[in-house]
Amino acid sequence: MIGPLLLLVSWLLLRCEGKRLDALGFDAPRLRLRQFGAGLAVAALAAGIQQLGYAHALGTTWTVNPAFTTSRLVGGLRWELNSVLFEELLFRGYLLYQAVRLLGERRAVLFDALAFGVYHWFSYGVLGNPVAMVFVLAWTGMYGWMFALAFTRTGSLALPLGLHLGWNLVTNMLFSAGPLGAAVLVAANGAARLKAHGNLGMLLKFVLPVLLVAGVWACLRRSKSAPPSRQGQPSQGSRDVGD
Repeated sequence: MIGPLLLLVSWLLLRCEGKRLDALGFDAPRLRLRQFGAGLAVAALAAGIQQLGYAHALGTTWTVNPAFTTSRLVGGLRWELNSVLFEELLFRGYLLYQAVRLLGERRAVLFDALAFGVYHWFSYGVLGNPVAMVFVLAWTGMYGWMFALAFTRTGSLALPLGLHLGWNLVTNMLFSAGPLGAAVLVAANGAARLKAHGNLGMLLKFVLPVLLVAGVWACLRRSKSAPPSRQGQPSQGSRDVGD
C-alpha cells in the first residue's frame, strides 16, 4: 500500500535532517486523537447532511444494500484509508512541512492548494477540458487549502486526516457516491448517485461545502501557526484547536 510507503519515505527524509515524525505531528497522542476525531465528526456530519438532503430533494430514501458484504466493507475501508493517507502524506506531509520553512505559511498553503487541484485534473480525468479544469482546480483546491491550513495551524496531520477521511467515508462508503460504487446504503429510486437540482441542490452541492471550509477556517483563525522546526512539542495553536 502506497500510503504506508510514503510514511516510511517521510520518516527517512526527516531522519536525514536529524528529526523525527514528530515534525509532522505524530506526537501528543491524546491531543492528536482529539483533533482527528473533531475533524472526522465535523466532515462526516456535513457529508451526511448533503446526502440526506439529496434524497429529500428527490423524494427518495436510502436503504441498506443487501448485496454489501463484510469482505467488501473491509476492502472499501482499506481503500479509503490508503487513499486518504496517500494524499495527505503527499500534499500535507513532508513537502508542505518544507514549503512552510522555505516560503512561509501563506504561500505554502496556497501552493499546496493549487497542487492539490492540479493533481485532481489527472485523477478526475478532465485534462483537456478547460471549463472542467477550472472548476476542479477551484473546487478541490478549496479543500486542499482547508487541509493545508489545518496542518500548518495544528502542526500535525491529525486534523486534515480526520477532515478528509470523514468526508470520504460518509460520501463513498456509507452513501455509495464514490468510485467504489454501491456500498452500505443505496438510493431507493435505483440511482447510482443522487444529484439534486434547483435551489436546494445548489445549497447542498456548493454552499454546504463552502460553509464547511469557512467553519474550519474560522476555528483555526485564532490558532497561531505551529513552528515548522518544532520537534514534538505541541504549539499553543495546537492546544487551542484540540481543546
